[in-house]
Amino acid sequence: MGDREAVIKRLRRIEGQIKGIQKMVEEEQFCGDILIQVSAARSALNSAGGLILENYIKECIKEYLINSKNDDDLDELVDIMVKYTKQN
Repeated sequence: MGDREAVIKRLRRIEGQIKGIQKMVEEEQFCGDILIQVSAARSALNSAGGLILENYIKECIKEYLINSKNDDDLDELVDIMVKYTKQN
């Protein structure tokens, strides 16, 4: 994956956000504040997923154009894209 370090950095930041949310729940903080943090974490996770998908698409298409010409590879890429976008 091309931007491995960038993805790992984002995921660590998200991990910190989740731990912060857990602490907020444990401390029985205001639900509105917790929900705002949940929304921020969800957005950050979607952003990280988008970066992973972007890198995957670039690598997959490059591999397809250079080596494969096998439509199964392209079908797999499309399937992954559809599954990812349905979840967002």
